[in-house]
Amino acid sequence: MPRSNRPRRPVSGKGTASGRNGAGRKRGGEAPELDLERARAGIARRESAPDGEWMVRTITARNAGKTYICPECSTAVLPGVAHLVVWKDDHLFGAAAGLAERRHWHTNCWMSRSYRYR
Repeated sequence: MPRSNRPRRPVSGKGTASGRNGAGRKRGGEAPELDLERARAGIARRESAPDGEWMVRTITARNAGKTYICPECSTAVLPGVAHLVVWKDDHLFGAAAGLAERRHWHTNCWMSRSYRYR
């Protein structure tokens, strides 16, 4: 005998008035609270400085999975440490070249960097 393709009826006392059982929702019926810092973490912001226009993206400690060398202090940015990814927005050879030359900085190193011209 072939299977019926009709939706199942909710068990008595469970389900909503529309007949659905709320399969896509968590128990309790409320949506989880949004974490604004987590939402903004992957979005790059533009910063202006005496040495040009920069795009800066925050990397949370949860998303930091590899070791990088900070260009300011020449020490390691370890996995599990929140830091910044920075690239030139006004690169001479275009935005793609600037993105290819992005670097990982300690947050404090970026905030207190010197504007030496090398």
